[in-house]
Amino acid sequence: MKKRILATVLVVVLALSCFIGCGKKEGDGPIKLVYAEVNPQDTIVGQVAADFKSKVEELSKGQIIIDVQYSGVLGSENDVLDAMLAGAGAADISRISAFSLTSYGAQKSVLLSLPYTFESREHFWKFATSSLADEFLNESYEKKLGVKGLFYGEEGFRHFFTKNPVNSISDLAGMKLRVSNDPVMNGLVKGLGASPTVVAFGELYSALSSGVVDGAEQPIANYKSNSFPEVANNMILDGHTLGAIEIVVATPVWDKLTKDQQNILIQAGKYAQENNKKNSQAKEDAVLKELKEKGCNIVEVKDLKPWQDAVKNVIADNTKGLEDLYQKILSFK
Repeated sequence: MKKRILATVLVVVLALSCFIGCGKKEGDGPIKLVYAEVNPQDTIVGQVAADFKSKVEELSKGQIIIDVQYSGVLGSENDVLDAMLAGAGAADISRISAFSLTSYGAQKSVLLSLPYTFESREHFWKFATSSLADEFLNESYEKKLGVKGLFYGEEGFRHFFTKNPVNSISDLAGMKLRVSNDPVMNGLVKGLGASPTVVAFGELYSALSSGVVDGAEQPIANYKSNSFPEVANNMILDGHTLGAIEIVVATPVWDKLTKDQQNILIQAGKYAQENNKKNSQAKEDAVLKELKEKGCNIVEVKDLKPWQDAVKNVIADNTKGLEDLYQKILSFK
């Protein structure tokens, strides 16, 4: 009970400090913006936050300070986003999965989470740096959902990891695989013959350790940084989804900034995005090499067709009414 009260007080204090800070004009002292990241700093997404912070503070000459809270200090991704959309909470900026806004009314973002949509990183980056991506990013702001998208990035393709070895799609049959409360991921896991089991990310390690779930899915770098190989030392590289990420800023915070300050966030976003594009593959390759050297059982999928065929209905169900837009994404191949 004491912990809950303390957490509540902390949230209120941080939110109040941000509110006061964001109301300042240039010359009144630095503005402090709190950035929430659920993963550790040494992950690909952690580096995105660090790059964004350094460039914002450089371009603003210290007049805008980005306070990055790593490792889920401010709560789960969903909890932070819920608070931001409600116009409250401790975070002003957050890194979210690119499809997270779907359940709040951002219809276009669901297309970025559909299995086997992006064939390669190059395919994704052609989309992420296009005018079509700007259209996707602006949807939440135009619909007055409570946040504005700043830029896209990626944390690598997502793969399944399990307590017991998986060498083919048939080995997933009956396994309890952790999912977030997302209809696309639920449909994907069911299509592959497994049982989707909703578990909060912060509870995943213990759920794997205790046998509540048999496996889950993450990008390679996050898999290692969150110590999942300790409890599930098998990974099959099916690459079912590219881990597209979106950095969002709360609408009240954005609207209080001057045009120059807004432009600083945009330019810093481009800088962080470009670094992410250049470095994510190399970082992932290094992590994969380290995992193999430490004895992690890594299985490559030589034929993706059975996996793609198994989830065709998931794609069809989630592109209804958006077929033309989905084809535009595919056209960047």
